[in-house]
Amino acid sequence: MIMLRDKETGQTLGTIPDEQLQFLMGELEEESPTDVDYWLQPETIDMLEDDGAPADLITLLRAKLGGREGMEIQWSRA
Repeated sequence: MIMLRDKETGQTLGTIPDEQLQFLMGELEEESPTDVDYWLQPETIDMLEDDGAPADLITLLRAKLGGREGMEIQWSRA
């Protein structure tokens, strides 16, 4: 399982299976091969949904983003 955290606060957002991490890695920009964080905003989540992201991943990301304009998430293996 993969643990997602809010990079700014360190708060745990939830866990996702490795397949969902692979989806995110394929869809989002990485600054380096060792990059473990992504910037998300509502438009990013909409794009992920349009590109076939699992519904439970979209629900998790939207719920955790809440009313914010964006947030940086960080992942690690649980």
